[in-house]
Amino acid sequence: MTTTRTRMYASAAAAATTLSLLAAAPSATAANRSQPAPNVRSASPSASAKAPASTNGFCAFTKMTDQTYSTWVGFPEDPTRPRTFGADLVTIGTNQGAIPILLDRRVAPCAVESFEFLLKRRYFDKTRCHRLTAYHTPPYALSVLQCGDPLGTGWGDPGYWFKDEFKGVNALPNWPGFPDGSRKNYVRGTLAMANAGPDTNGSQFFLVYEDSRLRPDYTVFGRVTAPGLTVLDKIAAAGVDPSSEYYPEDGAPANPVRIMTVRRGGL
Repeated sequence: MTTTRTRMYASAAAAATTLSLLAAAPSATAANRSQPAPNVRSASPSASAKAPASTNGFCAFTKMTDQTYSTWVGFPEDPTRPRTFGADLVTIGTNQGAIPILLDRRVAPCAVESFEFLLKRRYFDKTRCHRLTAYHTPPYALSVLQCGDPLGTGWGDPGYWFKDEFKGVNALPNWPGFPDGSRKNYVRGTLAMANAGPDTNGSQFFLVYEDSRLRPDYTVFGRVTAPGLTVLDKIAAAGVDPSSEYYPEDGAPANPVRIMTVRRGGL
């Protein structure tokens, strides 16, 4: 998953190693699809003109130089010592049903701080989950729903980056055959940030509906609850939209997924 042109590459080989916050960009070609390169971007350049280059706290949220695809709503709060305890219940209300998630500050305080800031600003409201992957042919495994882009194209972002947090991903089991940990099992129910390379987290995130094989490059910041997984299973069962370029393994969900609201608390 990426955050500088948040992109998920469509070839199975690339998908097995990388997830980007951008659904396959229009410029992707057969040649470059074989190279994993995650990215994201969002908001009008003038909207953040008066904002500082970065925040001064622990997370050091940093304004993107190129905000062509940004939806700027400001910087999250950035205390010197962030809260690193507790799990926050959040409900993603979609037209397919409610997806309750638990955000884990212990493993990713900056990702949680950013996500909760964006939900308070209604950044995710009335956006769509633009990408569903269904790579199930061994040795490839990539089964995720990708959301968080207000543009609905995979290119959108909040106009700022923040650094990777590896505590959560390091705790994931290694994928079978990779004792060195170079491929991790992002187990069913994992909630993680998409990105465009090191330290390029923005607003796009992915929810894992079946165990997926990926590099340990993505910030895990929570998990999907059992009721949320039931909704994800329904979305996944409908498959990828047949009109998608990389059908049936990668593309827009066949049953469109629109986020109506994201709010603190349960149903």
